[in-house]
Amino acid sequence: MSGTLNKVMLIGHLGDEVKMHYFDGGNCVGRFPLATNETYTNKQTNERVTNTEWHNIVVRNKAAEICEKYLSKGDKVYIEGRLKTRKWQDDKGMDRYSTEIQCTDFTFLSTKNDSQSGPAPTPNPQQATQKPASNPVVETPTEDTDDLPF
Repeated sequence: MSGTLNKVMLIGHLGDEVKMHYFDGGNCVGRFPLATNETYTNKQTNERVTNTEWHNIVVRNKAAEICEKYLSKGDKVYIEGRLKTRKWQDDKGMDRYSTEIQCTDFTFLSTKNDSQSGPAPTPNPQQATQKPASNPVVETPTEDTDDLPF
């Protein structure tokens, strides 16, 4: 393969509300944390272990406005996009890095009833022009049933 690929697909729950930033000229950016979980059974202790990974999601313009209007903390969403790492200097002049998912497409997976009664994940300790599709049925496995060690 001669080309390269930078593509991310995530299904997770919002860890906070969408934070909007508006710019001169009418453009805007929305940011929110997304939690994904990995659950497995420890073979030695036979104990269920859940690991949560936090992702910083960035949506732009009309897509950001749609997310702000329809998504809230705890909602389940499918995100598709690409990884982008930003570099900046902090107050002490040290280089800092932040990796984000630049969202290019999304699908809301929570129904209105789910978001009113569903449990929300623990908040994040750190902090597209696509219209939302109808709520498709997406089955996600809740536990691994194979014996693979990875």
